[in-house]
Amino acid sequence: MKQLFALIAVACAGFAVSAHAADAASAPKAKTAQQEKMTMCNAEAKGKAGDERKAFMKECLSAKKGDGKTAQQEKMKTCNADAKGKTGDERKAFMKECLSK
Repeated sequence: MKQLFALIAVACAGFAVSAHAADAASAPKAKTAQQEKMTMCNAEAKGKAGDERKAFMKECLSAKKGDGKTAQQEKMKTCNADAKGKTGDERKAFMKECLSK
């Protein structure tokens, strides 16, 4: 009888350890800096195709982290400069059009 209880205890411990290992294996891993950059560049490349997308992705992924601005930030800066003098709905419409190019 003692052997039966010992065997059941060992079996339960084994199942608990394997269940914990399965949970650890299925837990999402943190993304690396390169994976984060790829995610960001993919989002910014939405709507581009073919050679245009390829060139954009190359530029975006090769940008140094310390260079300051992403391609989207540069686009925002340019559009803001071009929108000087526009206000309200006119500016909003212009910015939408400019940033979607």
